[in-house]
Amino acid sequence: MLKKTTVYLLLFFASLLILSCKDNVLPKPGSYLRLDYPEAQYATFENTCPFDFEINSKAIIKAEKDCGFSISYPKMKATIYLTYKPINGNINNLLRDAQKLTYEHVIKADDISEQPYLNPDKKVYGMFYQVNGNAATNSQFYVTDSTKHFITGSVYFYAKPNFDSIMPAASYIKNDMQRLMETLKWK
Repeated sequence: MLKKTTVYLLLFFASLLILSCKDNVLPKPGSYLRLDYPEAQYATFENTCPFDFEINSKAIIKAEKDCGFSISYPKMKATIYLTYKPINGNINNLLRDAQKLTYEHVIKADDISEQPYLNPDKKVYGMFYQVNGNAATNSQFYVTDSTKHFITGSVYFYAKPNFDSIMPAASYIKNDMQRLMETLKWK
């Protein structure tokens, strides 16, 4: 009886030893896409419209109708659309339309933060909107001199809005949009 028990115990420990010697199977850690963008180099974009501004030299700018521009970033699959409108006693309507355009994204947005911009020396006043979440546009702005000129800008990505995926590109372009606002000069 003692021999039988000893044999069973030895078999039990041997099988335990054999089974426990396997490598532990662990799931692979999540990987992250590394996106390195070149450091932005800015140059003044001069044109025949009533304003000038600085733009990233890596961006491709194309004139649209009525002093509007599309500034595209092919590697990021994104475009900033600038729209110019002269003020003809309709400043309140233009401001309302610019704010309405931003707040139409409130359905998909997690948060919309406003950052006022004031530069009395250049007579440039405006608002920069950061739209967080899976909205169609992540950054928008408007600038005006409040008497003659009004410009709106918004960025759109050619991809399904997934903020986590486009966050690095959205951050890079957001910096370019803020630089555009800060360097804008009326002629």
